Amino acid sequence: MPGMRVRKTLVGPRLRQLRREHRQTQAEMAEALGVSTAYVNLLENNQRSLSVTMLMSLSDAYGVDWRDLIKDEGSTMLADLRNTVQDPIFDATTPDLQELRAAIDHAPKLVESFLHLYRSHRNALDNMMRLGSEGMPADLLKSTPERIIHDFFRDHSNHFPALEAAAERLRDATPCEVDDVYMVLKGRLMRVHGIEVRTASVEDMGQALRIYDETVSTVHLSEALDHQNRVFQLAHVLCLVELPSVLQDLTAGSALRSETAVARCHVELANYFAAAFLMPYAPFFETAEETRYDVDRLAAAFGVSFEQVCHRLTTLQREGARGVPFFFLRVDKAGNVTKRFNSTSFNIADYGGACPVWNIHTSFRTPGVIVPQFVELPDGERFFTISRTTERPVFSRDTQDRRLALSLGCELKHAHRLAYAAPFNIRDEEMFAPIGINCHLCPRKNCSQRAHQPLMMELPIDTNRRGNTRYES
Repeated sequence: MPGMRVRKTLVGPRLRQLRREHRQTQAEMAEALGVSTAYVNLLENNQRSLSVTMLMSLSDAYGVDWRDLIKDEGSTMLADLRNTVQDPIFDATTPDLQELRAAIDHAPKLVESFLHLYRSHRNALDNMMRLGSEGMPADLLKSTPERIIHDFFRDHSNHFPALEAAAERLRDATPCEVDDVYMVLKGRLMRVHGIEVRTASVEDMGQALRIYDETVSTVHLSEALDHQNRVFQLAHVLCLVELPSVLQDLTAGSALRSETAVARCHVELANYFAAAFLMPYAPFFETAEETRYDVDRLAAAFGVSFEQVCHRLTTLQREGARGVPFFFLRVDKAGNVTKRFNSTSFNIADYGGACPVWNIHTSFRTPGVIVPQFVELPDGERFFTISRTTERPVFSRDTQDRRLALSLGCELKHAHRLAYAAPFNIRDEEMFAPIGINCHLCPRKNCSQRAHQPLMMELPIDTNRRGNTRYES
């Protein structure tokens, strides 16, 4: 080291990491090195380069090899980072070299984590490509309309004041009892828009539940629909014919690019309006609080279905009158997600619900019965959920078994506001069922329900031991 010249070396992140490994404050490190706290701060923020004297002091005080401190790994990391941000998965506007260098200089651990995440993403895609003998279509790797629409609703916290205001205005225009809402909707469609509403036989409708024929200004509703869903469908049509400009304004500037994606989003927004019309915000919120979010009582009070209440509960995010932030999921018997709304951090609603430990699946065994459950995700987040089945319209003997399962849930910190959670002792650690997103993505080890090797990790295999499943021992 004598006579050695040290090039201008910025070691801020490595110095900060060294200090944190020793659980020291900047003042404590400064005392150990015999310098001022301000000087340590300047070094950590790359506002001073490392001198030979300081390099020797660090080596002596912390027993580290001086070569490790001045080792330059930035060029390799920079090349990896430049290649990564060129991936089409990212936005077309990529960071320039100066931004990338700044990220490496000031947050190298974050960059390392980002690169690790990207490599895991690529490995997952490679594994998925190998799942099928002929590979997977390239379009599958793009963001689907379902994902974009889900993100659109999530970005708005599943709450749209413009639709709420329109629903309140139209509902107030003709005050009525719950039993009369159908006739009010039917009357407004005819009076304002000249649209007639007719009920048609299953044979005439085929597999359709509602057909709005603009050429003859007629809405045909299938007789397979029960009263609650006929009312909902008319409220949906009212939104489409009366509020097209509101729907256009809401989706303008969004990530929805194709006409199909925009149309599908308008359908979801019209469903939102229908729920807001049938369950006006203020009285619905007050009743929800009074009943402690009893779904059956809310359904009875507003003349709607269990599923419609679950949907509406996810939208109570008005400033000054916020309800419990819920997620809502609907799955079929195969575990496919057919509907989802989310105002929580519950990412199982984003990536599927195919975990057999979760009672949304076992609810199929007890049709119509509410099944409560406390669950914990692999990252430690805890939630309270209720699950129950719902029946789809029956068209014929061949469509009798069209049962779906619903799940409504919230973060554990809100569970005390729900009547369904009242009988349980939430301090009991054994109550929490360890669930995952699905087997392909779940990192849990020793799960007796595991059906697949996870894509992101290798489970240990011991040929001399048989574990809970064939995937680990």
